[in-house]
Amino acid sequence: MPCPHCKITIVKRSKNESAVSAAAYQSGEKLFSEYDQQQKYYPYKTEVTHKEILLPPNALPEYADRNTLWNSAEAQEKQWDSQLARRFVLAIPREIPLEQYADLLRDYCREFFVSKGMIADFAIHDKGDGNPHAHILLTMRAMDENGKWLPKCRKI
Repeated sequence: MPCPHCKITIVKRSKNESAVSAAAYQSGEKLFSEYDQQQKYYPYKTEVTHKEILLPPNALPEYADRNTLWNSAEAQEKQWDSQLARRFVLAIPREIPLEQYADLLRDYCREFFVSKGMIADFAIHDKGDGNPHAHILLTMRAMDENGKWLPKCRKI
């Protein structure tokens, strides 16, 4: 019987972390951080098999761009010790066929996060070594009906 794995953390500025950097890591993309004016890139991340951003209906369409989304999310936070994003790492059971991974994650994110107004950025990593897993990065703030960032809600 497989042992499920789920790790949930908060990306925190007080720990010198960055939501832009976390998004670059999980997506394997080059992203530019407006906060520290540095390029974020992890060239060894070659196992990314799928990546996607899920927006609530009221979110601005430009947030479908990873760089725009995470720079905007970070810009909302002004404090030196701000919480920037929620980060999940979930094991995907090996018994699930590879072609169902994206649908599984998409449904999970929509039901538990996007339906509550958060934006979900997820990526599936699979090196083919029997350890398929997903990274999910969530905004700390939901969007209002006009596409504006709401105050943080720590209870979700």
